[in-house]
Amino acid sequence: MSQKHNIVWFKRDLRITDHAPLLAASRQEEPVIPLYIVEPDHWLQPDASRRHWHFIHDCLFDLNIALQDLGQELIIKIGGAADIFAQLHSDYDIGTMYTHEETGNLWSYQRDIKVQNLCSDLGIDLQTTPTNGVVRKLRSRDSWSKIRNNRMVESIHPRPISLKAIEHCQSDPLPSKCDPMFGKLPIGRVQKGGRIQAVKELGSFLYDRSRGYLSHISAPNQSEFYCSRLSSHLTFGTLSAREVSQSIAKRRAQLSAEEIKSFGRNLRAFESRLAWRCHFIQKIEDQPEIETHCMHPAFENLREAAHNPAHFQAWANGTTGYPFIDACMRNLAAEGWITFRMRAMLVSFASYQLWLDWRATGPHMARLFTDYEPGIHHSQMQMQSGVTGINAIRIYNPIKQSKEHDPKGIFIRKWVPELTTVPEDFIHEPWTFTPNLISSSSFVLEQDYPAPIVDHTTATRAAKQRVFEVKQGPEFRDAAHAIFQKLGSRKVQANRVSRSKPKNNDQLSLFGD
Repeated sequence: MSQKHNIVWFKRDLRITDHAPLLAASRQEEPVIPLYIVEPDHWLQPDASRRHWHFIHDCLFDLNIALQDLGQELIIKIGGAADIFAQLHSDYDIGTMYTHEETGNLWSYQRDIKVQNLCSDLGIDLQTTPTNGVVRKLRSRDSWSKIRNNRMVESIHPRPISLKAIEHCQSDPLPSKCDPMFGKLPIGRVQKGGRIQAVKELGSFLYDRSRGYLSHISAPNQSEFYCSRLSSHLTFGTLSAREVSQSIAKRRAQLSAEEIKSFGRNLRAFESRLAWRCHFIQKIEDQPEIETHCMHPAFENLREAAHNPAHFQAWANGTTGYPFIDACMRNLAAEGWITFRMRAMLVSFASYQLWLDWRATGPHMARLFTDYEPGIHHSQMQMQSGVTGINAIRIYNPIKQSKEHDPKGIFIRKWVPELTTVPEDFIHEPWTFTPNLISSSSFVLEQDYPAPIVDHTTATRAAKQRVFEVKQGPEFRDAAHAIFQKLGSRKVQANRVSRSKPKNNDQLSLFGD
């Protein structure tokens, strides 16, 4: 009888420390195939982009080096997961497959079901391990926080000592970052991925940058430095949420009385956002349909029929005529990251002022975010569009946000150079500027830069009225209560659902923090 082999299937957990499936496989007598599958069908999905692959490519490079140090290199296979597992079973008689539970998009959910069925048919023992603070088959949302917090304080799984190598298992070549499989559109700059960079970013944040975290979390020209920049690493698993949580606790324990003044409050706030991150991913775990359907069914068909392609393109291209909106969108397109408040503002502006449906704007934003996390993304798209039924309506005034977060127009001029010569007093509303004989500016509205695509005051008033009318429906409150029971944060009292504005609850996540 041929010797059995085991598989460790890496997905969005690209590390060897605090990796329970890898550790469990390393303790068995059978040879281990550490496997990463490049799935072409995944890269055809509307939320996938070459920017994600650039980051993943860096992660796989570090992962392979770490695995080689354990005695077995990473095996790359290209194709459909079920087909590859069937072939590997035929070639190597697979006994057990170890992997983390993945809470991703609908495509990955359906793929995992196919793999589960295949393993059952072939007699492969599929052993899945929980990841982050997400609880599969959660019975009640009331118990989630306790389960999640208990997981965060459990011991971190050590890296394996070694892996029993497999003989004659051919790896496919790792596709390059420029492979056409991942798209051809230019992607600008991409944050560096990989475990080495993740540990560096974590240390830099905890020991230095976090001192200015809350003070600079909203300003787009400062948040890039003072925010953690760990969101992409958590998305693709070069760090586990537990590693970050326990690192925060260790750092807090080190703080002197003087350091507590500058670091203490900031680290507590970041730790809270780490918990909110798990909270949002739990929503899509409990209800995968939130990727395609409004949480509250009363909001279905609210915006779809009114879709305006010209408005969508202006928003996506950063040519709406609102300088701060356009600067934020161009910054995001070029860098792959922008702070949470600006993400929320971009979605809010698209949803209310331009009346675009979140299912039209969501895939575009997903492709731009290096740190695209489906559970956070779709929940936030719905929240900022006002279709959950359990969250306060948030409509951002783009001019007010511009004046608050870029008072001198420095960020605007960087990303919207058409406005370079517009005087500071008019940079937030260039349509109010009229050159005169003594002006040094040659700016001409609609020639150098577009006029506002809509009047935001009028558009906001109309949007509020439409949403208000939906919320007055006879069964709206009962449905909202049921949604809260299944998906809502227990920090918000049930009798306040849809009545009052929560104090930051459900507005904070690691959605770019």
